[in-house]
Amino acid sequence: MKNSTVWTEFVLTGLTESPELQGPLFLLFLVIYLITIVGNLGLIALIWSDSHLHIPMYFFLGHLAFVDACLSSTVTPKMLLNFLQMSKVISFSDCMTQFFFFAVFLTTECFLLAAMAYDRYVAICKPLLYPMIMTNRLCICLLVLCFVGGFLHASIHEGFLFLLTFCNSNIVHHFYCDIMPLLKISCTDSTLNFQLVFVFAGIVQIFTIVIVLVSYTLVLFTILQRKSLQGIRKAFSTCGAHLLSVSLYYGPLLFMYVFPLSQEADDQDIIDSVLYAVIIPVLNPIIYSLRNKQVMDSLKKILQKKV
Repeated sequence: MKNSTVWTEFVLTGLTESPELQGPLFLLFLVIYLITIVGNLGLIALIWSDSHLHIPMYFFLGHLAFVDACLSSTVTPKMLLNFLQMSKVISFSDCMTQFFFFAVFLTTECFLLAAMAYDRYVAICKPLLYPMIMTNRLCICLLVLCFVGGFLHASIHEGFLFLLTFCNSNIVHHFYCDIMPLLKISCTDSTLNFQLVFVFAGIVQIFTIVIVLVSYTLVLFTILQRKSLQGIRKAFSTCGAHLLSVSLYYGPLLFMYVFPLSQEADDQDIIDSVLYAVIIPVLNPIIYSLRNKQVMDSLKKILQKKV
């Protein structure tokens, strides 16, 4: 330890080290990022401008779009810059900042998906009580809890990261600063950090997954009891997009943080990270727009007015 250098900057290996792939990957992820920002901000603007969409379901959907745009923006710009640079250095402070905001928005999205599932449960299982249960006050409280939960979860891991020393290597086998690849290059014993990731990430993900599963199980029983074909179609049209989004989002997260295959650097970690940090944010506005009649009708009205 006396002869070791304490690193104050890291080198991100990125998605690939092949020079011939840097240009095509830059163009691909640039297009994905632009679609992500335009799609999510466009969805927010659409919900904001149409008074018919000022209901709890779209209140949460608008904030989900905001979180997706922020989540992608914490990762993709630096990744795009690294495709164009020979040096892929990031300072220690920038690395810690990137991880913190990434963890905030990642965790907040988990809670938002659970809140959206609860909203669908109340709307379908208790339609007459829906306006009295899902009040503006409750929606705002749930939203604040989502962001507070994300902030607290990120702060715990950020605080314990600052207790580590990085002296053996400054090569981060990833395309952004995430906690797992950082723990793998620490020269300080990071066993406690790994345990904290397993415990807290497990609590957050399992807690929110249980809310989603219980909500949609009750929704399924309710729509089957009604035996109305039109009601079943309407319920599946409103819940199908959310279920698809949840399925795509939680799969990679569970394998990355709760059930990692190993504590060694793994290409599978990078693939999982691309899915939930880059691909899911661009898919969510597409999924929710194409499978939602109200959103499509609102979009058509606005386009007709413009024309």
